[in-house]
Amino acid sequence: MSTAALHAWEAARAKLRADVPEFYELEPGGALVLDLGDDGWVLELRSDGQLLCQHGIAMDDVKSLMCDGTTEDLGTDEVAKQAKYFLGPAVSKKRPALLKAGFAERTDMNDEYVAITFLKAVEFDRYEDVLSAVRWCQNLFKS
Repeated sequence: MSTAALHAWEAARAKLRADVPEFYELEPGGALVLDLGDDGWVLELRSDGQLLCQHGIAMDDVKSLMCDGTTEDLGTDEVAKQAKYFLGPAVSKKRPALLKAGFAERTDMNDEYVAITFLKAVEFDRYEDVLSAVRWCQNLFKS
């Protein structure tokens, strides 16, 4: 990251912590995270200029939701398919608005979780635009 980009990130980050006190850090100096309600959506703002709205589920939670008791026989891909099924209703409600607002959709998966992620690039040297995007996301998830 260039010195100018690092400075823009740090300045925007400090302002956002003041303007949106609900933001918290996963690690000191790292990304800012904001819970978007009680249904599991989070907003994350990363130093690389990515704004993410994400809804995910832990693989262990998926296994416990599957009733037949044979989850130990299932591979990660099968459990991930079930995870997408569980995430589907919540994601389908917000997908049209997020895509219309310029977010791109992707699925993130590892052995721990599956998440549907909507991401959009922001420019930290345009702070008002960043704050506006954060507020837009907060309002979307209030409805």
